[in-house]
Amino acid sequence: MSQMNRFIQFNNEQINARQMLHYEQLTRALSHAPYLSLTERQVLELRPKEQALSMSVFWRHRDRAIMHAGRLSDIYLLAAGFWRYFSVQPFLELLEDLQGEPNGHLFEQLVLMAEEFRLMDAVEKERPGTGEAFNVRRRVYLEFHKQQLQVNLQKGFLADATLNYLFVMAHEGSMQLDTSSMPDFFEPLQFTWQSLYDARSTEDNIAVVYRVMAMIAEHMEKDLMHTYYAVMDSIAEAAKFNEHKGVTEQEQEQGNKEEAKETIEELFRTWHRESQSDEGVHMRYELEHGNEGKAMSTEAEEGREGAEISEVGIGGAQDQKDSVQQDDTDDVKKLPPEKKRAGKYFGEEHRNVIFEERRIETVREASSMDDLVTWRTTQEPYVKALMAEFRKRMAQKEIARRDHLTKGRLSSKLTTFLIDERPKPFYKKNSPAKPLDAVFGLLVDGSASMIDKMDETKQAVLLFHDVLRKMGITHEIVSFYEDAYEATEEKQPNTFEWVHKLEDGAKDSGSAIMALEAHEDNRDGFAIRWMTKRLAARDEKHRFLLVFSDGEPSAFGYAQNGIVDTAEAVMDAEKKGIHVMHLFLNTDMPSEEQLQLFRMIYGPQSVAADSVEKFTDVTLRLLRKMIGLVIQSG
Repeated sequence: MSQMNRFIQFNNEQINARQMLHYEQLTRALSHAPYLSLTERQVLELRPKEQALSMSVFWRHRDRAIMHAGRLSDIYLLAAGFWRYFSVQPFLELLEDLQGEPNGHLFEQLVLMAEEFRLMDAVEKERPGTGEAFNVRRRVYLEFHKQQLQVNLQKGFLADATLNYLFVMAHEGSMQLDTSSMPDFFEPLQFTWQSLYDARSTEDNIAVVYRVMAMIAEHMEKDLMHTYYAVMDSIAEAAKFNEHKGVTEQEQEQGNKEEAKETIEELFRTWHRESQSDEGVHMRYELEHGNEGKAMSTEAEEGREGAEISEVGIGGAQDQKDSVQQDDTDDVKKLPPEKKRAGKYFGEEHRNVIFEERRIETVREASSMDDLVTWRTTQEPYVKALMAEFRKRMAQKEIARRDHLTKGRLSSKLTTFLIDERPKPFYKKNSPAKPLDAVFGLLVDGSASMIDKMDETKQAVLLFHDVLRKMGITHEIVSFYEDAYEATEEKQPNTFEWVHKLEDGAKDSGSAIMALEAHEDNRDGFAIRWMTKRLAARDEKHRFLLVFSDGEPSAFGYAQNGIVDTAEAVMDAEKKGIHVMHLFLNTDMPSEEQLQLFRMIYGPQSVAADSVEKFTDVTLRLLRKMIGLVIQSG
């Protein structure tokens, strides 16, 4: 069977997930908006609907220090600059006035460039610590615009060259530019453009650009060829929020200017409040007309903010094959009771996930049972050796009998009262061995790429189960996967199959382990959050979560954000006192790129097995490390 490689990357790039999360935390701190997410796109963007800010890919493939400072400058500019000090309404009115104008794009871009200049200065005055990052930004962008100025002049892109020239004018002046080959109208622009230094608002910068455009309009035959700023591309649509709430056009005309959102911050928070109000199990309908009276249903439930949705109703009757009948609109059937909707509890990336929790269907085939016996016979010496080692270490932790104490049990040797000046006739018995105060959760990747290494995975899982079962340690084993064929933008079906539950205790689940199979996709961040929720509810002092996986997260709409989301899920689990460890299962020697990826997701707690034969050995090493930690700190 051909091997499956989960690391096909045409651009050969990996995002540093943990660093991205640090940037996101900085964004939330600066904006005081814990609901914001941070992404990376072609140019800077503010996207209210997605509740996201976007850094620019401009800083990629540079020196590490420059890339870091540049990204910080993007965050400072967006989360501390545009977020609070950009006026939305004047800009929206400008966009309306520019519709149909031949040089409208250049006008818009110059306004945003002027605002960047003003906001960098404002943020730096408020937060002097941002100065270093902004200095790097100025230096790199000056080099970029100087280079593009010459390129655009050679190509005849006069509008683009004008923007490049005005950027250099704002940040450096013309002293270091060779202006001999430039258009004659460039030099007179300097005096008008210098008004940027006196601008105190978005309206001031719009006025400056109006004067500049009046001077250059007759020279422009074509509008801009490139886009340098996309900060406000989503703002115009988001500002029409009243339509979303069902306000009539007449009401909008009367109240739009009065209720206009003045800042980016207010616009984002309005969208956030609206999305929050959609949470809970209450009905989500907006009625313009209706009849007064009580509902006839006796199964109504009062809505509660933050309540987890356990069932999702879908319109239309369903036959036995769950196909919706469009002609029976009066009947409303629910999803089977065992299916649940993730909602926002498990993260924004999994809002449309529908998941099912069930026991794995145990197999009783003779060949599988024979394999089970064979594998256990092979692993028995390892299990016995490990058990002996643990018992020895536990015995060393027992407290030996202590004599000559000032309190405790009275010794039978009372001569100490006559001999010693300060008698100590008491003693304490050996401290009895305590059960290990720990709980383990094991997530097994059930994606299709596991098909060529499933037998070896079963052996590793079996060893994990047998050691913990004989040690009397509570544990859970779960296979997770997503149905790739049924996944859509509105619904992504996921399944958790219990091989061994926390409540099963010392039950032998060997036959259930033999039923493990490969399915389709893997949504790792969601699975980690699901297991974290179960382990966080436990009272044990030590809680461990192991992930057996053979590749990066891969599911519907999850390819780009899966790495960051999984890393965030790992960090959330660690904050709750759960130790997360990862075993990378691979049939070949892992590449440095693969190892680096998993270190970014799981930190140093990621180990790799470079061949299928070593799955069991690596699992044994992980168990020795984790149980040893429990014994030592017990």
